[in-house]
Amino acid sequence: MLRLLSALVAGGLFGAGLLVSGMVDTTKVQGWLDVFGDWNPTLAFVLGGAIVPMAIAWRVAERRKVAVLGGPLPLMTEGEARPGRNLIIGSTVFGAGWALAGLCPGPALASLTFGGTGGIVFVVAMAAGMLAAPPIRARLDRMQPA
Repeated sequence: MLRLLSALVAGGLFGAGLLVSGMVDTTKVQGWLDVFGDWNPTLAFVLGGAIVPMAIAWRVAERRKVAVLGGPLPLMTEGEARPGRNLIIGSTVFGAGWALAGLCPGPALASLTFGGTGGIVFVVAMAAGMLAAPPIRARLDRMQPA
């Protein structure tokens, strides 16, 4: 029960952060990405507000054996620390979608409540991509030389 309550609080805090930071406003996000046009640098504060606490959390987690709620902490191995094909392809597709639509998964779900047809189309396309990714990855893995 404590895990569910913690997940609810964390999700609510994350959603509130998206709303307060303006990450659900596609024009603000696209303005951040438009560095050669009408650039809007305000999301740099959102980026810093996410990266700094996460860097601290990873340092703290390295010293712990179990999570605060008692579960195991998955620690990163040396091989996982280096970017591989899956990370590069995935982040490129994610970034392209974010740049084109101005939404990433969290804000996209939030947009269902106010985004109209465009928000619904984006979430459906995002879900289709998520369903298509595992078979595509399996096929790419089979094609990779040993």
